[in-house]
Amino acid sequence: MAMWIGINRKARVCYGFDDISLVPGNITLNPEEVDITTQIGPYKLNIPIFAAAMDGVVDPKFAVLLGKMGGVAVLNLMGIYTRYENPYEVIEEIISSDEKKSTQIIQNVYKEPVKEELIERRIYEIKKEKVICAVSCIPQYAERYLDIAENSGVDIFVVQSTVTTAKHISSKYKPLDLYSFCKKAKVPIIVGNCVTFEVAYELIETGISGILVGIGPGAACTTREVLGIGVPQVTATADCTAARDFYFKKTGRYVPIITDGGMVTSGDICKAFACGSDAVMIGSALVKAVESPGKGYHWGMATSDENLPRGTRIKVGTYGTLKEILFGPAKVDDGSQNLIGALRLSMASLGAKNLKEMQLVEIAIAPSVKTEGKIYQSVKKLQREK
Repeated sequence: MAMWIGINRKARVCYGFDDISLVPGNITLNPEEVDITTQIGPYKLNIPIFAAAMDGVVDPKFAVLLGKMGGVAVLNLMGIYTRYENPYEVIEEIISSDEKKSTQIIQNVYKEPVKEELIERRIYEIKKEKVICAVSCIPQYAERYLDIAENSGVDIFVVQSTVTTAKHISSKYKPLDLYSFCKKAKVPIIVGNCVTFEVAYELIETGISGILVGIGPGAACTTREVLGIGVPQVTATADCTAARDFYFKKTGRYVPIITDGGMVTSGDICKAFACGSDAVMIGSALVKAVESPGKGYHWGMATSDENLPRGTRIKVGTYGTLKEILFGPAKVDDGSQNLIGALRLSMASLGAKNLKEMQLVEIAIAPSVKTEGKIYQSVKKLQREK
């Protein structure tokens, strides 16, 4: 649907997580009996959670921990762990720096070149614990690092940039040919990020095994402020899943959609699946774990850009162990803990036996869903902030 914003100019109406609510169906289920598993390439995940490839969220130890719990943590091959022998000294420098100087310090830290031997070592540190190992890099380095990663035993390779299309044009360098890249790859390739039907469909046609949806919704990302681009996650997810479904009907090949960013609470995660996601990628929700390398601090992947940073360092604090955040028991009432328990209960309340059925539940446009009758909660929140 479009609305007039001026003479001869229309704009689409798009929706984010706060604009919708999920409508219960005519049956309810036992939460313990719903199926939350998902499939990415040949890998079945017991929980449909990816940890974002951000240095404050994922190091090899966190990747192993989440992997043993049934999810997948993506290690950033362009990050601190492949630039420094002792990355934790660098992280301490970042999180202890003055707020006004944090971006400049991050920029300086990331000037250290990536060391290929450290790529091999970090992958080994994850693989030796027998969990799924996923890594990420930007398109310019994808071909170079794919060989190293595959030879080191990686399971999933993610190619990620602020905006990704199947048709990238440049006269200054050779763009990554996703068609040949996917044919060459021996492991599943996940690509992102995008937000529209057309781009998602063209990316799926290249042979990828998964697609990341979301431009600028992350808590530490400032892309929307700096570049003015992005689509709210509910609409972006729904549009990209429509491309997935159309391609599946046409070819019989199913390519999972992964909603990446913008989910503040467990309720948002539930809404992402209702909009069509097969998995979600989250960062700030997981950096709250005491085991996260950022110790409650989080910074955007593009914060280190030398010319135009599109991320910032934020402090979300630590609220519990990763087990408590994912599986509970929750000690707070704000939807930040027991994410999996909340997903199960939401699905059970909606009558969805599995994620496929969750993708079909009724959705209401409900901008008042978080404020209706919540005056006392609003006052309590204000008192906490003071």
